Amino acid sequence: MRLSSISLLFFSSLLAAPADLIVSAGKVVTMDAQRRVIDNGAVAIAKGRILAVGPRAGIDKQFQAPRRIDRPDAILAPGLINTHTHAPMALLRGIADDVDLQQWLQRFIFPAEARNVDEEFVRAGARLAVLEMMLGGTTTYVDMYYFEHAIAEETAKAGMRAVLGQTIIGFPAPDYKTPADSLAAAEKFMQRFKGHPLITATVAPHAIYTNSAETLQAARRLANKFSTPYLIHVSETQKENLDSGLQHGHLTPTLYLESIGALDGGHTLFAHAVWAGANDLAAFRRRGIGVAHCPSSNMKLGSGVANITTMLAQNIPVGLGTDGPAGSNNDLNMFEEMDLASKLAKVELRDPRVLPARTMFEMATITGARALAMDKEIGSLEAGKRADLITVSTDSPNAWPAHDPYSMLVYTLKASDVQDVVIEGRITVENKRPLTLNPLEIKRQAAAIRRRVDASLLVAK
Repeated sequence: MRLSSISLLFFSSLLAAPADLIVSAGKVVTMDAQRRVIDNGAVAIAKGRILAVGPRAGIDKQFQAPRRIDRPDAILAPGLINTHTHAPMALLRGIADDVDLQQWLQRFIFPAEARNVDEEFVRAGARLAVLEMMLGGTTTYVDMYYFEHAIAEETAKAGMRAVLGQTIIGFPAPDYKTPADSLAAAEKFMQRFKGHPLITATVAPHAIYTNSAETLQAARRLANKFSTPYLIHVSETQKENLDSGLQHGHLTPTLYLESIGALDGGHTLFAHAVWAGANDLAAFRRRGIGVAHCPSSNMKLGSGVANITTMLAQNIPVGLGTDGPAGSNNDLNMFEEMDLASKLAKVELRDPRVLPARTMFEMATITGARALAMDKEIGSLEAGKRADLITVSTDSPNAWPAHDPYSMLVYTLKASDVQDVVIEGRITVENKRPLTLNPLEIKRQAAAIRRRVDASLLVAK
């Protein structure tokens, strides 16, 4: 007896394994160990994890899902990882441009924060930043700010992944007045979110020049207690390095931190490392330190050019970060960071071969995950990993004609080309429409808070 095609489909569906979601695209850029690029590929997802990655025909035969996203004119890739920002500062966007870091902090940012930052401000700023990042294809971000528990709550509600560091700073901050209070709050924050599927709660001493040795050491002990990354700004400017040498017996910020035991026992992520020298890089290797490279910020503040090519050649994991969107960078656009990082290195070294497109996309995905010591969970599309992925449309004129997918992702496509976002198996953006956040309400609240900020700055003048 011959079975009809309908019967064959019926029996095939009975044999297929259940999945929650299948996403397919014209090309799948996996970022796995083989750096496979699959034509007409697909990813099957269940319970927040990737079940399988492969050609669409094979995935469709093996799995059946109640929901599908099919994008034949798109590239499917791992979600981007922003390894350094200060998310709520989106509400301070553009209040001070074209000044150096110390002026920017001392004359503008610290005073504006002192007059305006409270928990309401932080929640509204977090929502705005998360909306911008998700629409631009970022699925994980690393943050250092105040009221970090509020940022965690808003980020989790939106369905985004984040490593969130409660800032510790040696003067009265908007949330806590002393480093001891900040450390106590950080511990409660870390305990509360321990084991959370999306949020890694940790501690973030601002820098060596804003904290005592005792505070830096206490923050290290706390990070080690919870097995979370220790987040800190290091060697962002030449002045920071010179001051460190004068104050700490000719030690650079890295070697000073090492000398007081602040790099002992756990993972560390350094933001910037622009002025890290050969001895510092040796310490990076000794201590397994990851680096967040922030090209837009380093360029805009005139801080210098980090020696990323040497770091990568020495197998130091370097991810990409936008830094805060208040003036050190005025957006949270990881596509822009990939493009700028590659071109900045090329012009500095006068060599068009350095930091090619594939290396840049690695930094924005799997190498960024390594910088966070999270590469076993995120950063590539592989069975068993968390289901964080994006589709990027190639259906706009800027993407015609199609060419090498790495070149397209780094030099051709834009944040505005991101079409769909899936985080922990949940669709958070579908066909460029956010599903977990209300853009109109976020815009209204951001405008209201910004009016308050501007008025406070006028009064101060």
